[in-house]
Amino acid sequence: MYDFQPDSSLDTRERYRQLVDAADALTSTEPDPVANMANVAALIWEFVPDLNWAGFYRMGESAEGKRELVLGPFVGRPACIRIPIGAGVCGSAAQTGSTQLVEDVHTFAGHIACDAASRSEVVVPVLRDSEVIAVIDLDSPNEARFTDEDARGLEDLARLLADRI
Repeated sequence: MYDFQPDSSLDTRERYRQLVDAADALTSTEPDPVANMANVAALIWEFVPDLNWAGFYRMGESAEGKRELVLGPFVGRPACIRIPIGAGVCGSAAQTGSTQLVEDVHTFAGHIACDAASRSEVVVPVLRDSEVIAVIDLDSPNEARFTDEDARGLEDLARLLADRI
C-alpha cells in the first residue's frame, strides 16, 4: 500500500521534489502508461494545493487522421475529450512543445473552457525523443495560482514520465 502524504508546510520546490519521488516510486516498475498516468494524476491532486483539475491529455488522432490531444486519466470534473493541436492552452503547449503558464485563462486567446470555475492554468508537454506525447494539465479556481516554480516542478515530473507513459 502507498500512502503519500505531503506536509502542508513544505515550500513549493520541496513539494515538487517529493511529488517526483513519489511518482518515481509508483511508476518505475509499471509498464502500463494508463495506470501510470492515473496514479500520477492522483499524486498531483494530493501534492498540489488549490486545484480543480489535474491530469493528462495524450497525443492521438482524429477520425480524419489529424494529430490531436485526447483526454487521459485525471482528477476533477468531466473534461473536454479532444483538443486540436494549437487550440487552447493544452493545444498551444502541444504545438510549441513548451510550458504554458496562464495567470488568467479568460485573457488567453482561444481558451477552451471545460470548467467555468477555472481561472488559471499550467500545461507542461511530455516529450519523448523531442516529440510531444502528452501534456500535464493543472487548473485552479484561483487567478495567478501557478508560478515559475510550479512550472519547473511539473517539467521535472514530465521528464521522469517521458518513458513511462
